[in-house]
Amino acid sequence: MTACSKTRAMQPDDRTAPSPTLKWLAITAILGTGLVHIVEAREAFGEAAYKGVLFVANGMGALVAAFGVYRNRWGLGWILGLLVAGGALLAYIASRTVGLPGLPAEPDAWLEPMGLASLVCEGSFVVLFILARRIRTDASR
Repeated sequence: MTACSKTRAMQPDDRTAPSPTLKWLAITAILGTGLVHIVEAREAFGEAAYKGVLFVANGMGALVAAFGVYRNRWGLGWILGLLVAGGALLAYIASRTVGLPGLPAEPDAWLEPMGLASLVCEGSFVVLFILARRIRTDASR
């Protein structure tokens, strides 16, 4: 592989890049997910140290994912964003139903405002990921 082809391989493929609207909606959704988790991290540390660490990691991962989506990097942006948003979504459901390790289930906390805001952001990112994936698949044919 020549230096020129290496550089070209590292560049985003504009043919498979989602529309600017889709991209900015995804950036907004993943940053919203991260923001909620950073704001709630102090309380999460009070419940369990590992939960606080996960909240901070979610916020940092969301920031990196937003940058990756902005730069049209599929793995760094969209895949990482899916892991951040999807993981938070699954953990939210688990925390309300079966509980998290060392923490009891919180069935009465489904309608907590910050939790709902996070769910909207996480669910939105997952839907936008699916749309971006379809665009990418269609463009590569």
